[in-house]
Amino acid sequence: MLSDLPHIDAQLLHMPDTARLSAALASTHPARILMLYGSLRERSFSRLATEEGARILTALGAEVKIFNPEGLPLADGAPDSHPKVAELRALAAWSEGMVWCSPERHGAMTGILKTQIDWIPLAQGAVRPTQGKTLAVMQVCGGSQSFNAVNQMRVLGRWMRMLTIPNQSSVAKAFQEFGDDNRMKPSAYYDRIVDVMEELMKFTLLTRDVSPYLVDRYSERKESEAQLERRVQLPQAVPAARDCGCTPPVAQALTATAAPACCAR
Repeated sequence: MLSDLPHIDAQLLHMPDTARLSAALASTHPARILMLYGSLRERSFSRLATEEGARILTALGAEVKIFNPEGLPLADGAPDSHPKVAELRALAAWSEGMVWCSPERHGAMTGILKTQIDWIPLAQGAVRPTQGKTLAVMQVCGGSQSFNAVNQMRVLGRWMRMLTIPNQSSVAKAFQEFGDDNRMKPSAYYDRIVDVMEELMKFTLLTRDVSPYLVDRYSERKESEAQLERRVQLPQAVPAARDCGCTPPVAQALTATAAPACCAR
């Protein structure tokens, strides 16, 4: 069947396996959800919307943690060991799904929300902190309803290799939607947040045990195979060269030792 695909390595192209789409041993712990919001204002509507979402997720059986971005430095403005950076990265590694909620400012998400995402690395050693995890996106607007911020966050979610759920929430004129007790009033906007949290929970429970298989890629398998072949071949070439008292450039770089230039004799 691959005769018409000469550029594909047949050994590395895996047919979809429906058996692997069902975990042999399903996790029983509550879904772990990390929530990020994008404003430091004392009465931040993105934070209040996030807190409403957290209450709904908790009622649905999730374990929820909300990261407070106050004190988080700008990306690359501090070492990775900064306490707020370390806290954020630990929460990202702990989570199985995320919710990002930002105000729309100048037609875009806020720098505060973007800074949090920028501090989460695509790779951390051999671990990809976000790959295969679920994501829900929400925004709050000061005026009429818009979707600029959620659309931007969807792009970022794809870049972070996350499974962004289809549903989303955009709350127009957010200042009218929260009471003096900082709780959200009943409305279609509130109902949509309930919809989003329900959907996030379903997708998280459905995918968390099989996410490594879902994001397993042909190109990465091919790259790993090539790296393995290079590691196997390199040690065989080095001793052969040393027999004549010479260290080839690649081996010299690995051993960090100089060798007599005898091959030119």
